[in-house]
Amino acid sequence: MQILIEEKRVIATENGKELGEMTFVKSSDQFFIIDHTGVADEARGRGVGQEMVKTFVEFARENGKKIVPLCPFAKAQFTKNPNYEDVLE
Repeated sequence: MQILIEEKRVIATENGKELGEMTFVKSSDQFFIIDHTGVADEARGRGVGQEMVKTFVEFARENGKKIVPLCPFAKAQFTKNPNYEDVLE
């Protein structure tokens, strides 16, 4: 599985097929808002959403940004992973 970060979304792909998408907006120079996470039915239960959130957290750290997880799935991931607190806005 490959995770790519584009201008307004994070995409999980495998063998050229899109498995999942997480969308975000850059709210200011300091933080991003995650507003949606979706995973294809055939990819559910494989950790696709978790990998997209994890990759985006690492991206935020590398760029000195914070994240506001408005999407219920992303918010749950932040609750389950206390090591994400450093990027939580």
